[in-house]
Amino acid sequence: MTSKKKILIIEDEPHIVLGLTDALEFEGFSVVSAGTGNAGVQLARQEKPQAILLDLMLPDTNGFKVCEELRRWDAFIPIIILTARGQELDKIRGLDAGADDYVTKPFSVGELIARMRAIFRRTTRGPGDPTPEVFTIGQAKINMTTHTVARGSKSSPLSFYEVELLRLLYERVGQPVSREEILQKVWGVEGSPTNRTVDNFIVKLRKKVEKSPDKPQHILTVYGHGYKLAP
Repeated sequence: MTSKKKILIIEDEPHIVLGLTDALEFEGFSVVSAGTGNAGVQLARQEKPQAILLDLMLPDTNGFKVCEELRRWDAFIPIIILTARGQELDKIRGLDAGADDYVTKPFSVGELIARMRAIFRRTTRGPGDPTPEVFTIGQAKINMTTHTVARGSKSSPLSFYEVELLRLLYERVGQPVSREEILQKVWGVEGSPTNRTVDNFIVKLRKKVEKSPDKPQHILTVYGHGYKLAP
């Protein structure tokens, strides 16, 4: 019998914790929760969850610091930040702190669960995976196993979604891939005109892969459609 995937919720609003716990457990996940950042970090070490839902507004510290601490503890665990803030800079700051994704309150529980399922589908790939363990994009060497990108003497970590986005673009090298398809295949959600998730991740990847991120030569925009990879 397959063991349940364990989700850690770090959130101080009891009604949100209760709602998420009920929904996730109904979908077959196991759930543990903490109401403060420090307790959340400690619980992560004890319980070793397979994914973390992290609120940015916590009573003892801010979620950015918690995210950085969690990422130092585990470089690969998927982290989705929950925030009531709508500002784009806060979302980008969360991604820079090590989060894999963000959901802005009020959010759809159904969409959040779809993202969780997409995470676990992508982390249980079979032997038929066509993507090699290591491949190059221009002068950057991508290691899918260690979640790192090396360019020259500099090595940078890659988050879960960064790895999966690169994987999809590499599998379709030279072909345009729409934002809607990227959202569906990587995040497991339907696209919408206001969803900037893909664009934010492309910005992050260009900083790690491209020699000149503002003049990309490899991760190219296909205007009005999406992106394509030119190795």
